[in-house]
Amino acid sequence: MLLDPRAPRFAATVTTVVLAAALITGSVLPLVVQAVVFAGTAAYPRLGPYGLLYRALVAPRLDPPTELEPAAPVRFAQVVGLVFTVVAVAGQLAGVPALFLAATGAALAAAFLNAAFDVCLGCAGYLAVRRLVGRPMVARVPAGSS
Repeated sequence: MLLDPRAPRFAATVTTVVLAAALITGSVLPLVVQAVVFAGTAAYPRLGPYGLLYRALVAPRLDPPTELEPAAPVRFAQVVGLVFTVVAVAGQLAGVPALFLAATGAALAAAFLNAAFDVCLGCAGYLAVRRLVGRPMVARVPAGSS
């Protein structure tokens, strides 16, 4: 399955706002919501709520994508985000605010890098592991070559 790379970038923008709200308020509620979004998007990348929002409201106003990206690296990045948010929630609920701050801050930094600079750390990690095991894959392909 191939995805419009602008959809995960849009999702990273929304994620950045959600994670910043969690850090500012110290609340686990935004993190729990984001964890559910990460889990759902990892399981069904085309049905993630932020991707649906992108396709309904943003994509119709844009030209078609010139390149596409495989879903597997994006799914992996969502799982990594899920792990960080679960760790952050556990830290806050266990009364370890440093763990909450570190895990939320790390997830926020990764989401911001993707949103602002189109650098997906989880995707890059996935592609690096694929190269290490001798099964490299391309990060993006021209849109008409699927």
